[in-house]
Amino acid sequence: MKEDIREVVKHKYAQAITQKNSCCGSGSSCCGGDPLEVDMITGNLYQAHEMDGLPRDLVATSFGCGNPTALTELHPGEVVLDLGSGAGLDVLLSARRVGPNGKAYGLDMTDEMLAEARANQKRTGLSNVEFLKGHIESIPLPENSVDVIISNCVINLSADKDRVLQEAFRVLKPGGRLAVSDIVLTRALPPNVQQDLLAWAGCIGGALQEQEYRDKLIAAGFNEVELQTTRVYDFSSQQAERILPGLSEAERKDSNGAVLSAFIRAKKPLEY
Repeated sequence: MKEDIREVVKHKYAQAITQKNSCCGSGSSCCGGDPLEVDMITGNLYQAHEMDGLPRDLVATSFGCGNPTALTELHPGEVVLDLGSGAGLDVLLSARRVGPNGKAYGLDMTDEMLAEARANQKRTGLSNVEFLKGHIESIPLPENSVDVIISNCVINLSADKDRVLQEAFRVLKPGGRLAVSDIVLTRALPPNVQQDLLAWAGCIGGALQEQEYRDKLIAAGFNEVELQTTRVYDFSSQQAERILPGLSEAERKDSNGAVLSAFIRAKKPLEY
C-alpha cells in the first residue's frame, strides 16, 4: 500500500510539472482545471516582494498549501532543508535569506521536479543551493546537520508519517526548528476519501487530524509543538468536486470545516 501511494503521488506530480498544473485534486490536472479549484488551495500564498529577482512563473509551479518560508526566521549562515521541494521556490527563497555562507537543500523523489528546480536555480544564479533526489522517509543527509526543516503540503502525502518525522528529527541539529505548511483535519473524512489513492496525491486523503499530528511530533522527540490554522476549506460548491473525488454533494457539504491548511512548528530539544 505504501509503495502504491508513493507511485501515484510521483506520477501525479510528474504530470503536474510537465503540464504546469497544480496538484491538489484528481482531475486531468492535479488541482482540477477550474481556476477557482486551484485558488482554493494554492492562491495568494506569496507576496509580490518575496518574488523580486526570482522567475515570475515560479509561483505557478508551487503546488503547496502555504508559505513555509514565512513560518520561521532564517539567519545568515544557517542550513535549511525543504522536504518535497518540487520546482524549488521555497528552497530559492530560503537560500537568499541564509546568504552565501548558508545552504539550502531541496529533497524530492520526482525526476521531472528536480530538473525543473535545477533549471530554476540556474536562472537565479544562486550557488548556495543543492537539490537531492530521495524520499522524505529516508533523508540523504547526516544526523545533526540541518538548522531548519521546511515543507509545503508534502508530509501529508507520505504513507509513513512517523518515519518522516523521525528522519526530520534525526537530521536537525539540537535546537533546530521544524516549520512546515500542511493539510490537517479537524475530524475524520469519509472512508472512501481516505482509501482513494488519487486523494492521497491530491493532498487530502492522507492528512492527519490535528491532535494526531501533535502526538506524532512529540513521539518523534519534538517539543514546543504549535499548529496554527491558516485556511479552512469550503467543499459545498460544485467546483470542489475534483478536490474531494467521488463524493456526493451531500457528502461534500458534510465535509465542510473538516479540512484546513495549517502552519506547524516544533523544535528539537537543545539538550538532545
